[in-house]
Amino acid sequence: MRLVDPTVPAKEGRAVRAPALASLEGRTIGLLWNHKQNGDALLTETAARLQARFGGKVLPMAAKNNASAPAPAELLTNLSPECDYLITAAGD
Repeated sequence: MRLVDPTVPAKEGRAVRAPALASLEGRTIGLLWNHKQNGDALLTETAARLQARFGGKVLPMAAKNNASAPAPAELLTNLSPECDYLITAAGD
């Protein structure tokens, strides 16, 4: 019998975290829904509360079609110049 290790070494990550915002005052909120049930309602309510507390505006909700897959790079690239911060949520 021959044993085989099924694991694969992790790739080195090149992602760099964006700097934290000093304040949310007057900032533009982006919303990204993963199409899970009730996720859109959670995002809408969260954005409304953030907007009431800090002002700013809320962009129309963007959506990705597959909850278990990362958002397409094009979607994120299109959202990034429009919003100051992006929130996403899982429903169910």
